[in-house]
Amino acid sequence: MPTEVALLESHALRVEQMGRVDALDKVKSLVMLPDGIHVRTDDVARYFEVSTEVIKKVTQRHRAEVEENGLRLLRGSELRVFHRDMMSLWGGEVRESYPQAATQLTLYTRRTVLNVAMLLRDSDIARCVRTYLLDAEEDLRASIASLDQRVTRVEGCLVGVGSALQELGPVLGRMSHRLDVLDRKLDVTHQVVGAISLRLTDVSQDIVRLDARMDDFARHLKDLSRSKHS
Repeated sequence: MPTEVALLESHALRVEQMGRVDALDKVKSLVMLPDGIHVRTDDVARYFEVSTEVIKKVTQRHRAEVEENGLRLLRGSELRVFHRDMMSLWGGEVRESYPQAATQLTLYTRRTVLNVAMLLRDSDIARCVRTYLLDAEEDLRASIASLDQRVTRVEGCLVGVGSALQELGPVLGRMSHRLDVLDRKLDVTHQVVGAISLRLTDVSQDIVRLDARMDDFARHLKDLSRSKHS
């Protein structure tokens, strides 16, 4: 895990952390200009609780890096347009918290302020931001390690499942064969039952005919009996 000193001294490590602008508000609320995008040198100094001169020295010492991360210097017509836009966002109302610079204005984005937090040595707020970044990275590393262990366990289980499926294959084959045999036996049984059903139908018809003949025979006997008595 990188240390706070390493973060202060390594440009490469700072680049890795530049997307973590959420760290700023986790430590302290950063008050933005009305556009919600920029802050001025005074605003940055108030955030880190240091003088504006300290902020200016840090940005001068690392000018190329902070410009890569959003530092802008406005002059002339560009500055006038920016002031006009800010006043428009404020509804035309002049605010004491927004003095208009006479000749130039340095603007920072959240990304620039985070860059300053990783360069500013003499600020408790900056140290807290760096600590938050490093702790969050350590938590992320721990989460990744835990996830890797879980994936490894799942892979191990899948190996066992593969072996079990291989062993289950022949068993399923035998069960399939037995089911096929049973299915054929059931077909034969159905055929036998069908034949018996047909035979019973024939027997039923024979009984009906026999019953009719018995009725005829009984009537014939009655007729003979009446003939004798008369």
